[in-house]
Amino acid sequence: MTVSGLATRSSSAPLYAAGFVTAFGAHSIAAGLGAQSGNIGLTLLNLGILLALYDISEVFLKPVFGALSDRVGAKPVIVGGLVAFAVLSLIGLWAADPLMLALARLGQGAAASAFSPASSAMVARLARGGRAGTYFGRYGSWKSLGYIIGPLLGAGLILAGGFPLLFGSLSALAVVTAVWVMAAVPHLEPLPRQRYTVMDLARQVGERRFLVPTLVLAASTAALGAAVGFLPALATRHGMGALAGTAAVSVLAAGSVLVQPWMGRLRDSHRVTDNRGTTAGLLLIAAGVGLLAVAPGVVTIFVSAALIGAGIGAVTPLGFAHLADTTPPERMGRTMGSAELGRELGDAGGPLLVGGIATLTALPFGLGALALLVAAAGIPRLSPVPRPLPPH
Repeated sequence: MTVSGLATRSSSAPLYAAGFVTAFGAHSIAAGLGAQSGNIGLTLLNLGILLALYDISEVFLKPVFGALSDRVGAKPVIVGGLVAFAVLSLIGLWAADPLMLALARLGQGAAASAFSPASSAMVARLARGGRAGTYFGRYGSWKSLGYIIGPLLGAGLILAGGFPLLFGSLSALAVVTAVWVMAAVPHLEPLPRQRYTVMDLARQVGERRFLVPTLVLAASTAALGAAVGFLPALATRHGMGALAGTAAVSVLAAGSVLVQPWMGRLRDSHRVTDNRGTTAGLLLIAAGVGLLAVAPGVVTIFVSAALIGAGIGAVTPLGFAHLADTTPPERMGRTMGSAELGRELGDAGGPLLVGGIATLTALPFGLGALALLVAAAGIPRLSPVPRPLPPH
């Protein structure tokens, strides 16, 4: 059976679930840490460290596990990562101890670093034949869904049974997903790989076909990280309350969830090109961030959230689908891991940029600088995509 013949809904759905697990795990615990920090004796510094541990693990390990999936195959890395996530989540049953909580958080991030890029690489290989946009649209939509319901469901589980119930539920979810992947996802043998020198690897990372889509993805994620942090702050500053700020973030996330599958289908039906789609998406994001900078208010905060969410929903599947269609299959895992590293850096850099400039000047200047940088990320042109082989 060909790769295109294996790319069915039943074989890709467990991969979408794996994407949901990493997003849900990160954001459900992050929200719970903020709400329960006083009850478990965390200082603000310790809270910040615990929030960062998950992402720190991912920054260092995603390219490593992505390359491993190229060497041994993506499926073993996905299953192993999910099983490790389940086991390490059990450390959180002792989450009343900040040290144990830190170990659980660090371990979860390390495990997610394995199955997240490997899942992206497997989606890319299954979607060969002109369907990368559709499959990455669905994959990204499920990850965004994890971002939306993670804080809400996490808060509910903590309220019902504390951190032990939340970590136990995450462990069970990872086990179920691992079994599903084992049963439904085909094992694709690793492809023969050329031996690369360090200089070869450095040159590949600097290739236009990798660098430009990764820059696009990093810019969109920078806006996402800044918006999630500053939308609630702006809502509070303008007398709307914390609930309105949370609602604005939900509008952003819902826009991303709804637009991603639609944009992926448009791409695969050749009704939108990668260049035009990513440029339009980045301009939507820049317009939303710019609107927050020049005219924040009761209505414009929600309009901005919708624009940013729609822009992210357009950029994300197009960026990953472009990488999938322009990367040699034998190094798909390493490419996806490195691209996700770029997104993690954008996620951290966006809030830092806005916060740093705002500290020196004022918040509108920080948001304005981010809007300009996001718009500028649309200037470099993406490499031409090879014409896909027709599916068999």
